[in-house]
Amino acid sequence: MSRPAVFLDRDGTIIVEKNYLSDPAQVELLDGVAEGLRLLQQQGFPLVVVSNQSGVGRGYFTMDRLKAVNARVDELLKEQAIEISGWYVCPHTPDMACNCRKPRPGMIEAACRDLDLDPRQSFVIGDKRADLDLATAVGARGILVTTGYGAGEVDYAHSVGAAVCASILDASDLIITK
Repeated sequence: MSRPAVFLDRDGTIIVEKNYLSDPAQVELLDGVAEGLRLLQQQGFPLVVVSNQSGVGRGYFTMDRLKAVNARVDELLKEQAIEISGWYVCPHTPDMACNCRKPRPGMIEAACRDLDLDPRQSFVIGDKRADLDLATAVGARGILVTTGYGAGEVDYAHSVGAAVCASILDASDLIITK
């Protein structure tokens, strides 16, 4: 029986946006992330990261550097007793014809197969239009957080009927109370 999940963007949503982050020492959790993710986890939601990382395809950093940054994010979350159920990244540039780059559904489709998840019962939280369009593409509910680039996407979020929250903590409260 497939179950609902919360799919999360990484940069600007879980961690402070640093524009092609490749140094694990620069990873910083955003305010309220630990509390919000803990609440979602306590409600039984698997937490899955889905992240476009075109810096790899552009040659700005290697997959090993990307993995090191993700490992640091994972380490900081584990220190707060938060377990990420899956990490899915698209290393391709926007001009590559891949199915995994958001807003295309490839990363969520893979996660649903791997983890027995139902996207139609799930949520996608992110700070960009691509995150909201990804939610639409897979039949999930999109939530824009105004961290990262999100403040500039509020009008778009309203136009597609997505919820707008100040942080993951606010988004978790919205999900839990629905």
